[in-house]
Parts: sequence; C-alpha cells; structure tokens
Amino acid sequence: MSDQAIRVIVADDQQIMREGLVALLDLMDGIEVIGNVGNGEEALRVIAEDPPDAVLMDLRMPVLDGIETTRRIAAEHPGIAVLVLTTYVDDESIAAALHAGARGYVTKDAGREQIAAALRAAAAGQITFDAAVSQRLVAAFNHTGTAAVSTPPPPRTGIPGLTTRESEVLSHIARGLSNAEIATAMLIGEATVKTHANNVFMKIGVRNRSEAVRYVYQHGLAD
Repeated sequence: MSDQAIRVIVADDQQIMREGLVALLDLMDGIEVIGNVGNGEEALRVIAEDPPDAVLMDLRMPVLDGIETTRRIAAEHPGIAVLVLTTYVDDESIAAALHAGARGYVTKDAGREQIAAALRAAAAGQITFDAAVSQRLVAAFNHTGTAAVSTPPPPRTGIPGLTTRESEVLSHIARGLSNAEIATAMLIGEATVKTHANNVFMKIGVRNRSEAVRYVYQHGLAD
C-alpha cells in the first residue's frame, strides 16, 4: 500500500459535509476518494462493487447507521479499515464504534492533516484516536480506575497458548504499534515480528490486527 494511494469511501448523510470531506481529501497526497454515500446501506453496496482500503464513517445516518455498517464491514470485509468521523465524543458512541470494529475515532473538529494521518494509520492496521477522543479516554480512566469505554488494554504476559514473545507482540499490537515500531521496541527484526504476529493470529483465531485488538479487550487480557 505504500506505493499506491489509499482508496477511500466517505459516508456521511450531510451532503455539504460529505462534499467538503471529498474536496479536502482530494488535496492530500496518497489518498484517493473513490466514492461518497449518504447512508450505510449505500456504503455496503459500493463496497461490494469496488472494495476500498478504508471508509471514513459518520455515526448518525439514516437507513443504516455507522455502527451497524461498521459491524457488517468488519464481518464481511475484514481487510477494509473503518475510521469514524463524528461530532459525538460520548463514552457510549466510542465504545459502540470500537466494539463494532472501527480502527479509529476522530472528531469533526480535526484538521485535514489529522484526518489524513488517521486514515493512513487505520489502513495500515493501527488503532488511532484524535486528541479530543484521547482526552475523553483518559478522563474516563481517571474517573473510574478502568477504561469506561472498553478501549484495548495491553494484554498480560503468559497468555495461555502463546509464548512470551508472542504475548509481547500482541501487547504492542493492542497499543496500535506498527510492525516496524514493534521491531524497534523488542530489538528484533521486522520479519520476526511478522512471524510472531501470524502465529498469534492463528492461535487466537483471528484474521487481522483489528480482530486481534478486539480479542484483547473482549477477553479481558489486562494486568
């Protein structure tokens, strides 16, 4: 994907917002908008005809909302990254989006560079939040002592069935690190990281990094 533009579909029910996002993204290097739709049902139809690399997803849409659309994309097209772009920063919305399979959550106050960077990160399999969402997560954690919106915690070491190295790789994946960043953190080669990651995916029964992150918090693999 590094040599090709990230192919993106914009899903937002407000036409002026949708057209603005398309115009904004068209100015960014390495991003190609291949479609824009006004609801989730339209998004699924377009995806079935010409799968993109990523979907920039609004949450509140008619016919089929962003949460259910994200859930269906994660189930039917796990290779497609969903990045939520919304005005809502409440715990319920963030938790619902993450549980549905979104790889990122950004507010509509974000600038074009932030949105473009978040799209690139999501398309690369990383989990990404903008500053407003990150502050909300920190506030929720400080208030309750646990992450109220169930964000992916780092898994504890010694996960049954995984070696120590595999557990460590899963921990870094849950934090959103790329293979190159994991290699640097663990002082091993990137090819070795890929081997460990593939072994982890096979052992825990997931197909990609996004599913691995969901596995972490769904199974409570935290210290």
